[in-house]
Amino acid sequence: MIKLSGVIITYNEEEHLEKCLASLVDVVDEIVVVDSFSTDKTPEICKAYNVTFIQHEFEGYIEQKNYALSLATHNYILSLDGDEALSDMLKKSILKVKENWVFDGYYCNRLNNYCGQWIKHSDWYPDKKLRLFKKGSGEWKGINPHDTYTLKKGLKSGKLKGDLLHWIYRDYQEHNLKVEKFSTIAANAYHKLGKKSSLFKIVFRPSWAFFKAYFLRFGFLDGLNGFVICVQTFNVTFLKYIKLYELHKK
Repeated sequence: MIKLSGVIITYNEEEHLEKCLASLVDVVDEIVVVDSFSTDKTPEICKAYNVTFIQHEFEGYIEQKNYALSLATHNYILSLDGDEALSDMLKKSILKVKENWVFDGYYCNRLNNYCGQWIKHSDWYPDKKLRLFKKGSGEWKGINPHDTYTLKKGLKSGKLKGDLLHWIYRDYQEHNLKVEKFSTIAANAYHKLGKKSSLFKIVFRPSWAFFKAYFLRFGFLDGLNGFVICVQTFNVTFLKYIKLYELHKK
């Protein structure tokens, strides 16, 4: 059976971190936590689970996750965020893979909990994530704050049964704050890459994002919260391109 390292990045994750760590105990052979100097009970919770706890200045989601990978001592990695946990079915699926590893990486579906409701539609499910992989098979890429583990060309991936549980926002106020924060991060990242905004992008892309999530991906089936999520999908896209436009003008 292979040895598996659980790798997590954290910052003030006390609300859900214990669920995350508890779900890894019987699945991984070590847990490595890279923390961005949390000011809550995150360090104390980690100590209770005997993890390798390292504090490192936050440079960006992608940079932090790649740094965390470098600290794992085993050749196979399971990467989680501090507000995620393995479902029972996903645990069983990973344990089977540990006995018979076939692919270079494995995807699973992420199930998001929004204001106490598990969201089953829109862009939020199935929210496919590659989180189990062989060390050196790829790296974290993307445009902050959206990070994706990307396998090297020619490598193959498989699919795990079960869901990765994700507690995303506890209330609408938290969602509003994150929309403002993430749209700023995304606009700055786009600006650094030389991407530009335009009136067309400001009008069309948010509208298309809402239409796709609410109608084509059945967001309306999640009721009021489904509608709120799709409106916020519009908002974050709109704000990203407005802020990018302002950055370019400056």
